[in-house]
Amino acid sequence: MDEPKQSPFALNPGRVLILCLGVLIVIIAISTSLGGINAYQSLREANAEATTAAPIDPAVE
Repeated sequence: MDEPKQSPFALNPGRVLILCLGVLIVIIAISTSLGGINAYQSLREANAEATTAAPIDPAVE
């Protein structure tokens, strides 16, 4: 007997792997475009330095 033809959109193990790798690449691309984790840490450090009160030097005025 003839087997029914598989749909071109059916998920088999190879297509699931390609789909997962594609999602991973999209996540990496978005992360890179946003500056990555190092830029976020630098932003937090800069914000912490900017919000602390610096002593005012009277000689500068």
